[in-house]
Amino acid sequence: MDTLLTAEIYANSPRFRRRSSTFVDAIHDLPEKEEMAPAQLYSTESGRLFHSGRIVIATVGLPARGKTHISVAVARYLRWLGVKTHVFHLGDYRRATLGPGKDVPDDYFFLNASPQSVLLRNKILKKCREDIYHFLEHENGQVAIYDAVNAISNGRKSLAKEFAKHNVQTLFIESHCTDERIIQENVRNVKISSPDYQGWSDEDAIADYLARINSRIPHFETMEEPELHWIKMINAGERVVVNNCAFGYLSQRIVFYLLNLHIKSRQTYFARAGTTREEDSYKADASLSTEGLDYAKKMSDTLLKHREQERESIIAQGGPDNQLKPLTVWTSTRRRTVETSNYLAEKGYRVRQRSQMSQMNPGVCEKMSERRIREEYPQEVTKHEADPYHHRYPRAESYHDLAVRMEPIILELEREQNDLLIIAHESVLRVLYGYLMACNAADIPKLEFPRDEIIEIIPSSYNNVAKRIHIPDLPDRIIPGSPEDLKMPVPPSGTVSPFSGLGTPSGTMTPAGVAQPLTLRKTHINPSE
Repeated sequence: MDTLLTAEIYANSPRFRRRSSTFVDAIHDLPEKEEMAPAQLYSTESGRLFHSGRIVIATVGLPARGKTHISVAVARYLRWLGVKTHVFHLGDYRRATLGPGKDVPDDYFFLNASPQSVLLRNKILKKCREDIYHFLEHENGQVAIYDAVNAISNGRKSLAKEFAKHNVQTLFIESHCTDERIIQENVRNVKISSPDYQGWSDEDAIADYLARINSRIPHFETMEEPELHWIKMINAGERVVVNNCAFGYLSQRIVFYLLNLHIKSRQTYFARAGTTREEDSYKADASLSTEGLDYAKKMSDTLLKHREQERESIIAQGGPDNQLKPLTVWTSTRRRTVETSNYLAEKGYRVRQRSQMSQMNPGVCEKMSERRIREEYPQEVTKHEADPYHHRYPRAESYHDLAVRMEPIILELEREQNDLLIIAHESVLRVLYGYLMACNAADIPKLEFPRDEIIEIIPSSYNNVAKRIHIPDLPDRIIPGSPEDLKMPVPPSGTVSPFSGLGTPSGTMTPAGVAQPLTLRKTHINPSE
């Protein structure tokens, strides 16, 4: 029984919290099931991959340097690979220990705090460390990410020694910023992303956060310890310094990922390709139909109008009068996606084709109706019902195959600094959405992207949020997916997921852009979709 927290606070602690919002990513839910890992290459009896033992990643850096953003991004990537990972934000433990509506003591963040504040800090730290050890030792956890300031060199050395006693390697990641523009942007984002400032005015939130920063600056010591394993990211990835970090394959994957990561703000949009003259054919690679060309123009106009409205809204709320970020468009090499982007290309937007983003190959089931699939491949349909994510029809691809194929796209997605529109087949959008929103693999085949909506992924340091942009005046017949889809109910996976039951990022938008409750959907069985 926990001796530090009351029963009420214990029930609200980060270990027991579950997210209920369908449009907030699930990165802070505990990865309790193996199937949380969409691109998992293989599994082991222990649940720990790559023969790398257990690792604690500890962040280092002053406030507003992007530590939480890096923590969440690394967790998202590792869980995508199948590494059982969880983020332990020390700030979450502070909020849970204090309880709702209670402020920290005035000197809590100061090095020379009062004995009462020091006792409170040690109490919070003890609970966080206990949960880290429990995750690693009793839940087959492999990587625990300890998100805290860790400002003092001696404290970092002691931390590494403490974890080493439990046969746990420690890797420090420091976010070091000398560019005032990055710091100011991070401070502005605090009002949106930090749970500390819910309900605060912008001015009060920024003033309080700047006071926290100033209290830490005189005592902060940057990473220089030669005996420790550390990675220093300077100015949001402009330079990366690596010291040691050679204790296994997994540590090298983390370094490689960080070389591709930046923490600058950027929006990502998902849109379906337009309809074609041979909608149910994979091999034909058909051109857009007349309705498909009309859709491409309406989708593009809707997105451009939305981006300008978002800019005007930021200015109206007192934000900076900045120009919109450049918009880059990605498509596959298939005609339908390329031709959907032509309207934007004619307006001068950069379009890049990615062969890895081609839709799943349906194999022998191409152009087959629901009745024929059931009659000719009843055993395959049964297998697909049991596991629609990993199952592949004869000579076809599975969603797992697609996720593995798209890993280079995911790394390039992390490198992209412009706003990004991805025009792709629904199967590709499902996998990319699953990565960005930390979806359960079992839920990815159930995601639906109606053609009358653009999905916008809004990143923040703590989590990603998705919302829908409605495309008006489209004929109803082109909004659903393929008419050959074989649909049947599939029970919920029972695992932690951003979707309640059989959720999907579909529906309507309110004028303010607030996501409405989602309708339940059925899963697709036809591999062509």
